[in-house]
Amino acid sequence: QVELVESGGGSVQPGGSLRLSCKASGNLFSVLTMAWHRQAPGKQRELVASINTRRSANYADSVRGRFTISRDNAKNTVSLELNSLKPEDTAVYYCYARITHNDLKQSDYWGQGTQVTVSS
Repeated sequence: QVELVESGGGSVQPGGSLRLSCKASGNLFSVLTMAWHRQAPGKQRELVASINTRRSANYADSVRGRFTISRDNAKNTVSLELNSLKPEDTAVYYCYARITHNDLKQSDYWGQGTQVTVSS
């Protein structure tokens, strides 16, 4: 079993910044793609940013240039730096990881979610 534990999030005024972090632990051999998704009330969950093991990143158009995803392969962590936040960034943010287990089977895991609220 693998667990993704998130930290960070909170409330901030428009234009402010936050940092989210997520650590994968448990029965894992390696961590492949890591990502952050978000889900606003009444909306579908959407991909915010993803990063592969070579640290090549992709971003949703709505956050490109404002958010930065990074990872530490040695620590099995992924972070998301959120800058120039807007009210429309308000959502629950979920960490995602594709894991290779010790038996070399692959599975997808999600964190429990952390709330980001942008409001004046």
